[in-house]
Amino acid sequence: MTQGKDESSSLPRLRVLTLDGGGAKGFYTLGVLKEIEAMLGGPLHTKFDLVFGTSTGAIIAALIALGHSVDSILDLYRKHVPTVMSHKKASARSAALKLLADEIFGEATFSDIKTGVGIVTAKWMTERPMIFKGTVSQAHGRTSTFVPGFGVSIADAVKASCSAYPFFERTTVRTSSGEDIELIDGGYCANNPTLYALADAVEAIKHNRQDIRLVSIGVGIYPDPKPGLLMRFAKKYLISLQLLQKTLEINTQSMDQLRQVLFHDVPTIRISDSYVSPEMATDLLEHDLNKLGLLFQRGRESFASRELQLREYLI
Repeated sequence: MTQGKDESSSLPRLRVLTLDGGGAKGFYTLGVLKEIEAMLGGPLHTKFDLVFGTSTGAIIAALIALGHSVDSILDLYRKHVPTVMSHKKASARSAALKLLADEIFGEATFSDIKTGVGIVTAKWMTERPMIFKGTVSQAHGRTSTFVPGFGVSIADAVKASCSAYPFFERTTVRTSSGEDIELIDGGYCANNPTLYALADAVEAIKHNRQDIRLVSIGVGIYPDPKPGLLMRFAKKYLISLQLLQKTLEINTQSMDQLRQVLFHDVPTIRISDSYVSPEMATDLLEHDLNKLGLLFQRGRESFASRELQLREYLI
């Protein structure tokens, strides 16, 4: 971990990065991160002690923790996201997501990470969160039996975190203890994973709140796209997609309100701007690269409005 690398401070800082879920809208997140990485002058895994992510944020968080640059992650998103999201059926999207996860993560495990990580999923049967972590220092108990990522590959954990049922199929993983666990998108329990990250920082790692520096990045808030002719006939599908989006956004906002109440003394920068112009209309299944490029640009602009504060917190 990078704890203690801030030589200008008399107290070591614990730098925490959290990344929301939001499907294809993760291009906005990458826009913010590209500027942060450039400002810090090095790969993000050397600048943050904990990187937590949900759904699309889980993909980005895992790649950061494995040492990837933001540019390399952006290249992967440009190559794969339109392919995954353009499929019409959940089975086809899930198959494409598995190919994506297998290709970019290969045989990587949670023992391969270069900084603390948290990948948020939710258990289908017991309605409880399941968070994949790489180091025993993040454990809240049962440290004697801790296994990085429960023995699950990073590819399978990330796929599970992205399994936004019913638009993706549920994912079953097998742990090192031989348990088969059915999982769905972590957005159903924490689309904004900040509270889980702070719980690790304060309760597991035992770091002082005033010495934590938290950067929480969302995917932006956008108008709903107008349904096309075919979509109007698929009214049930459209309503389901709108309900999923509302569920994730309500969850995101609720988590951030709780963060402000419970961790108001933790220095935090939250970046997730709202857009109302019609050309910004989009959803989590967006697959138009031009629109996704626009989200990336908006993310870079969102960084600019917080640059001075980010420099103060992180440099």
